[in-house]
Amino acid sequence: MTVSVHHHYWQGEFIGDEEAGRRLAGLPAAVETALAESLETETVLAACDALATALCDPGHPVRARLAAHLPEGEDPAVLAELGGLLGRRELTRKLRRELGSATPGRLNRADPRETVYEAWAPVGLVAHIAPGNAATVAPLSIVEGLLAGNVNVLKTSSDDTLLTQQLMAELAALDPSGALAARIVVLRFPSSREEWLRLMCAPADAVAVWGGEAAVEGVAAHVPAGCRLVEWGHRVSFAYLTADAWSDARTLDALADDVCLHEQEACSSPQVVYLDTEDEDEVFGFAERFAAVLAARPPATAAAAGAAAGTAAGEPDPAEAAELTTTELMARLEEHLGLTRVFAAPDGSWRVMADTRSPLTASPLHRSVWVKPLPRKRLIATLRPMRRYLQTAGLAGSATDIAELSRTALAAGVTRVTPVGAMLESYAGEPHDGVYALQRYSRRVAVQADPARFATTACLDDLVRPVVLPLPAGPLLGKEDVQEPARRLARADAELYFRSGGSTGAPALSVFSYDDYDTQMHAAARGLLAAGYDPASDRTANLFYCGAMYGSFISFFSVLERLGGVQLPLSAGPDHRATAQALIDHGADTLFGMPSYLWQLLHAEEDALRAYGGLRKVFYGGEHFTEEQQRTLKDTFGIVAVRSITYGSTDLGPLGYQCTESSGGVHHLHADLHTMEILDLAEDRPVVPGETGRLVFTTHARRGQQLGRYVIGDLGREVPGRCPCGRHAPRFELRGRTGDVMRVATYFLNHRRFLDLAEEHGGHRGELQIRLDSADARELLTVRVERAAATDPERLREVFLAGYPELRSAVTERLLELAVEAVDGASLDRSPTSGKLLAVVDARG
Repeated sequence: MTVSVHHHYWQGEFIGDEEAGRRLAGLPAAVETALAESLETETVLAACDALATALCDPGHPVRARLAAHLPEGEDPAVLAELGGLLGRRELTRKLRRELGSATPGRLNRADPRETVYEAWAPVGLVAHIAPGNAATVAPLSIVEGLLAGNVNVLKTSSDDTLLTQQLMAELAALDPSGALAARIVVLRFPSSREEWLRLMCAPADAVAVWGGEAAVEGVAAHVPAGCRLVEWGHRVSFAYLTADAWSDARTLDALADDVCLHEQEACSSPQVVYLDTEDEDEVFGFAERFAAVLAARPPATAAAAGAAAGTAAGEPDPAEAAELTTTELMARLEEHLGLTRVFAAPDGSWRVMADTRSPLTASPLHRSVWVKPLPRKRLIATLRPMRRYLQTAGLAGSATDIAELSRTALAAGVTRVTPVGAMLESYAGEPHDGVYALQRYSRRVAVQADPARFATTACLDDLVRPVVLPLPAGPLLGKEDVQEPARRLARADAELYFRSGGSTGAPALSVFSYDDYDTQMHAAARGLLAAGYDPASDRTANLFYCGAMYGSFISFFSVLERLGGVQLPLSAGPDHRATAQALIDHGADTLFGMPSYLWQLLHAEEDALRAYGGLRKVFYGGEHFTEEQQRTLKDTFGIVAVRSITYGSTDLGPLGYQCTESSGGVHHLHADLHTMEILDLAEDRPVVPGETGRLVFTTHARRGQQLGRYVIGDLGREVPGRCPCGRHAPRFELRGRTGDVMRVATYFLNHRRFLDLAEEHGGHRGELQIRLDSADARELLTVRVERAAATDPERLREVFLAGYPELRSAVTERLLELAVEAVDGASLDRSPTSGKLLAVVDARG
């Protein structure tokens, strides 16, 4: 195979030296062009997750292509390890831990009660100087830069393979928008090529350097004033054992694990073992016993030795061998002074060097360990002079010892404390050398806005540009397609269980991780602000149904908690008088709840609540208030705002929200969480813009569940044009549920049509339910209307027949019997869990 001379990857293409030199001269302009285009965090996550899937599949062609670029002797399993770090779960957790959110770049309110907006913004250009002995460090460093939104230019060693370049090319290919490619440059050249290094660093806003002091100093000379220098240098780690611990054989085995894993090549490997003592004999005795444990360990393998550093050989190179020999000889010489004692393998494969002096001494690695005395009272004084180089302290002792020694070690300069035996283990989002990488590659920015003009703006970005998420793909999913995988979710992803209200069928199970739930509650909170909720002044009664794993009450409790709003967590209860009295006693002016329940409560306690006169806002969910019902609320009770609290479902969470310019069923899409399609009622194709179709949602912000192209069962149509509120988020109007469309007497009839006719031509202001029964000769359709609305049933029957041609034909052809009944609102059929009115009750059997 002919090796390409194009060793450099520049914004989507491979180029040679001459072209790379020319482009380096124009790097500042290229950075400005790239930063002018937005980069959604979801774009990075989606591409990384797709690449992770490929890397973890031994038979995937992407993995096969990349394996050809691994350093000689490198185990291809390193690609699977890299894939494990690039998955959505790990990167989302990293974002949340380091930047506080899975979408840290959006300018959201720092405090919902104030119009101050904060976000993490990219520093701009990050120049990465990768080490020459770590195959996976370079690509991971670029991914961290991308997660923070930066343009990234990375230098690899001239001795490195093209693994990083090829990895980045594969990653960019998984992003059809081209946004990732525009933010990635990978150059391969020696450090002696200082002009290129200078051109890389000159326009940088941060320079990340991996290596020792010499490497950092060489790069620092090219870092301009004001540029952030991020050092990922070599560090020294140690173990610290109390008397109880060093007497325990299990501790010695665990310590040997830390020493032998990766042959001490990792920064977190112990180079020194400190004993909490001043007794030299205890030091020498422990060293001899630990030497016996090391002697029983199998020899190093090339794969184990090179796994941490990316090297292919387990044997030390000549320089390392010389250092090992020199260190051991010097320690043996000092034995004659009574200062040291050396225990070593005959073949030089390991050595334990006991030293009576406490100051930290670096090990020559390759299973070479110092053992020193250090009573805890002198720990800070002894270690603090080396604080710039300290990383991990592996502790062994009692629970009280661990708590005390952890604080002491951290005060001495250690950045990481672990149990002995776990010094090389890590967790997703763990700080590295005492800092979060993503924060080092970001800036915390803030915008203060006029409270009067931005009172309902939760996110400034909504007014700037639409959110562009990856296009949905794959087959359409129904409820059962989503339900069955939810039952098999991993325990880590199944932390919160909800059941639907069952208004359109049997209650369905929905499972969330707490991270996903938190993301959705923040989104719903932003939607409430857009709808006119004011957390600084509104006093809210949460009157949603609670219990039986139904999520509405709990969810809006969480939403109000995140908004910092005043809340009366009453829930929907049968004692309307007690509920009304609580509203009056505690000065509630805002109601959250189901229209069915709120309608019953307000009319049951009309006299008391009208006399109170303090109600101002109603936010409803799960059903709709008709225009006539809203007019009644305003005219009768003095309520000034009646809006949807959210549009959503138990399994998908919040899908849409109303703004102060929205009415009826019109909502904005939560475009930072979902993409939406509107498909034809009969065929799986998009409808003509403006036509009613099936709403199909793809959720992008869920852990453990793939909720793509979910046919939710609702009907809707696109609302064209930009909303007068200024937001770019798409708008849609709900047009009922597919279950509200009834096949009756060979005709398709729609519950919403009955409701519209009753309102517009029959003056009906109450609830309306349709019941279907089988009669002897024909089907029976009964429209049940609320008696309190004082609507004449016969007048309504005439309205339905006059305004609904299909219904009139069915009745005229004697295929259908039509009846209209006025009943008490309490006798209408409702979901026992949520209290929702059942729009259609099909009792035909």
